Amino acid sequence: MQDFTASRTPDTLDELWVCEHPPVFTQGLAGKENHLLAPGNILVVATNRGGQVTFHGPGQVVCYPLLDLKRAGYYVKEYVYRIEEAVIRTLRQFGVTGHRVSGAPGIYVRLEDPHSHLMLAQRPQKDANKAPDFAGLGKIAALGIKVSRHCTYHGVALNVSMDLSPYQRINPCGYSGLQSIDLSTIGVSVSWQEAADVLSQKLVTHLMP
Repeated sequence: MQDFTASRTPDTLDELWVCEHPPVFTQGLAGKENHLLAPGNILVVATNRGGQVTFHGPGQVVCYPLLDLKRAGYYVKEYVYRIEEAVIRTLRQFGVTGHRVSGAPGIYVRLEDPHSHLMLAQRPQKDANKAPDFAGLGKIAALGIKVSRHCTYHGVALNVSMDLSPYQRINPCGYSGLQSIDLSTIGVSVSWQEAADVLSQKLVTHLMP
């Protein structure tokens, strides 16, 4: 991604890379060692994306949009919003309601009722200036990006059907006690490929200029 981005010209076409990683913890630029509780035999890789530590592994769809924001005509804040919206629309296709939480990028679901359409008290609001509140929620998609010369890399990971135990070895995204969840655990049976196809299509649609 770094090489691709460094060699881009204004004429380079945007790309979307979709993959599945072997078990690995990745640290963001601001990553603190104390959020790595017990990595054990899982590799820890330092990256230059934003954010803290997260986990990638089999059963998770990882999407890396390599996008020229200057050409697309919008800024980083809207870029993040559009990625989150693509995840929300993907979950909706599988009967799950995804939510944003104020102050915490990514997408979350209600643990007791993942299908509920009721708005969260923790949703982003103009007057909200509090620490993120994850009560009753599980994180189903993590977001970590980097922008260089108006061009994006890194991206978003959607948990489909994973071994979630490695998340207990870290403070996910820097938050102690934050529960990570996947579609399988909340009763949604979908293949990795189907989830990857839907998320890819939604990302392409929502990231268009």
